[in-house]
Amino acid sequence: MRENADTFIRTLDQRTVDIVDACTACGKCADVCPTPGLIGITDQSSESLTQGVIDILAGRINDGESARWAQACCGTGHCLDVCPEGINPRFMLTMGRRALNTTNPTAKQNGRDDFKTMSHGVRMLSRLQLPPELLARINPPSNRDTPKSPPDVVFYTGCNLLKTPHIGLLCLDVLDKLGVRYEVYGGPGNCCGILQFRPGDTENAGRQIMTTMERFDQSGADEVLAWCPTCNIQFNEVAMPGLTGDAAPSFDMNMFPVYLARQLDALRPLMQTPVPKKVALMEFPGARGVTEAVTSLLQSIPELELVDLGLERAGYQFSSLSTLPGYAQKTLTDLFNAAENAGVDMLCSVFHADHRELVSHDAAWPYEIVNYMDVIGAGMGLHREDIFKRLKLMQDVDAVIAAQAATLEDHGLSLEQARDAVLAYMLNEQTLPIERSQHPA
Repeated sequence: MRENADTFIRTLDQRTVDIVDACTACGKCADVCPTPGLIGITDQSSESLTQGVIDILAGRINDGESARWAQACCGTGHCLDVCPEGINPRFMLTMGRRALNTTNPTAKQNGRDDFKTMSHGVRMLSRLQLPPELLARINPPSNRDTPKSPPDVVFYTGCNLLKTPHIGLLCLDVLDKLGVRYEVYGGPGNCCGILQFRPGDTENAGRQIMTTMERFDQSGADEVLAWCPTCNIQFNEVAMPGLTGDAAPSFDMNMFPVYLARQLDALRPLMQTPVPKKVALMEFPGARGVTEAVTSLLQSIPELELVDLGLERAGYQFSSLSTLPGYAQKTLTDLFNAAENAGVDMLCSVFHADHRELVSHDAAWPYEIVNYMDVIGAGMGLHREDIFKRLKLMQDVDAVIAAQAATLEDHGLSLEQARDAVLAYMLNEQTLPIERSQHPA
């Protein structure tokens, strides 16, 4: 059994010391990072920005431009291969944020509040959409008996995928078609700890992520397939490196589409239904290997034409852009216009956070907005209704509640509970106005 939070914290502390010792402040990571320019840092050299982050890690707290850079990092990942000393600069900036947040007196309360809000949203939106027996398939109990025989893989939903559950169900349908034996883990009970980690509650973040890893270990699977890129970064870059001995995980974690692309020889015979559509992706560079994997999967579907919109982006998924004021709205506006100009039939989200925003704009543009798993499902003759999209497009809380009254009753939820949740976690979760006239120029 792991020593949970203590092990997590000791590992982070040692890796931080190693970075301080190894970094030469050459500035190569800052040279390729889009964040400084996007937040208006124009009067500092790349070398001084990097040195400022090292000062923060060494305990010489810097409240200037280097601190702004660390706090605003959106995880674009251009830095991951440029350090001559082998440092992961994305992790370095993560540790910079951790150091800056150590003096935050409300860190634990903020982490609790954020986790409570997320948990409530996941619970309510998933129950709004799926009847209990179907929801149990994609969100089984966290504490359950260890499988009698190890599965081939664990499919790890993370937490917020459950707000758009049809995507997760399609993933399981595809695994079923491939004959893969799997266990499903996810939901708030198997969180990666990011909501505690961000505001500076490292102790509770460590307790959460180490407990989740323990469950993955106990499943006996050699590989965990992560859907969420935030979870993948939190495990593969923050928690798992440096763990040794009994604390070392017994599994590898990879992104779900990367795994599917590895199974392409087995998938091609199953993807025989033509999808005669012109398709574009909303992709991000920070989720390493994902765009390439999704591209290879979609290009294997008969009659599908994949269009490159030629847009440069920052971040690793849409929600990661929240640190860049105005940039998220501009990203969406550029995307929608480029897709229209390219004459696409479908615009595909890759991740769940992207999907929740994109689908609200479906009626405003001359193309359909779907998730890439909808397209893969279509190529395999599989279909799951995107209930989230249908409900969000109603833009009317009373219509949503009326449409899902039977499902709410099955879960024993009151209409008032559901009404508040629909407003808070669906209709009011809107980064860019739906009306095109209100989009930035």
